[in-house]
Amino acid sequence: MQEEPLEFPKDNGGHESIIEWWYFNGRLKDHRGNEYAFMDCLFKANPLKINIPFLKVPLKQSRFKYIYFAHSVISDITKQKSYKEIQDISFLSNDSFKRPLLYLNYFNPLNALNGYCINEISEVSPKAWHIKTELIDLTLESKKQPMLEGGQGFIRLNGGRESYYYSLTNLQTKGLLKINGEWLEVQGKSWLDHQWADVGYGKDKWTWFSIQLDDGTDIMCVEYDTGKEKTYIADVISSKNKSSHFDSFDLKPGKTHWRSEKTKANYPLEWSIEIPEAGISIKTGAVMRDQEMIFGSINYWEGPINIIGISKGKKVKGIGFMELVGFPSDYNALILTGKEFSKKITSQIKKLF
Repeated sequence: MQEEPLEFPKDNGGHESIIEWWYFNGRLKDHRGNEYAFMDCLFKANPLKINIPFLKVPLKQSRFKYIYFAHSVISDITKQKSYKEIQDISFLSNDSFKRPLLYLNYFNPLNALNGYCINEISEVSPKAWHIKTELIDLTLESKKQPMLEGGQGFIRLNGGRESYYYSLTNLQTKGLLKINGEWLEVQGKSWLDHQWADVGYGKDKWTWFSIQLDDGTDIMCVEYDTGKEKTYIADVISSKNKSSHFDSFDLKPGKTHWRSEKTKANYPLEWSIEIPEAGISIKTGAVMRDQEMIFGSINYWEGPINIIGISKGKKVKGIGFMELVGFPSDYNALILTGKEFSKKITSQIKKLF
């Protein structure tokens, strides 16, 4: 990829890349003080170039230049229960990507015959967003300028991997979550990542954090492991919108783990993060355990975390999200799941057309 400066709102939209995603997470409360977290992400992939076998569905390129799929999860922290939704494939409306600001309207065609829910990710005005799924209906307003990972919104990882990447780290959020069939009014703080790359991915591994400290500091840090080399990237934006980029940090797992009964993956739920140049020393701990998402032959852990530690010599607390991808799993079972997934998607699409 050739690095070029990012332009907003243009780069909120789609790009001609192998893989791209719009990812939101957040921590919310209802009027009773009950706590919730959510993640919602729409993926766009080139099915002829992506290095994920079960996504190489035999579709006509003229009709399906890209395929889309969506993942979301709501975590009822107070009751320690999560509600997961995996859209194996998503269909976009004809007017998606065709408005001055980003507008994505999509649904799960596999549910079309039994009734379906329209999903939406849209920038309704500069710095204001709307996201909607079967269980989420939220408006989000950005209170900070974009954090451009890598310093300019472009990161280079070991193994020749490159990616455009920016985040909106402080989105004041209000709206509705559907819990056990009841719509609840909630409010809180969210985070947006938008990333696109000409990379096939495959079996790479990463440990990723979005962190929002109570002193107004927001942090993205990731350990990216190709199996041969590791890349460490940390980006920090202060309460006054001052951004800093760091090419190294220290990351160590703690003692608490959670082992999935389905995939046998063992996920570390506690981590220590040290960014000496930024004066940051923190510990993170998951507030939920079973947050594993399974998509074809891919499994990952995605969930909310709490943070305590030191920032520039002062004690801080915070909230955030953690994503653990590529941790050793029972891949024999997952590969079989992936093959079954491909057959199911192909069969369903043939029925629809």
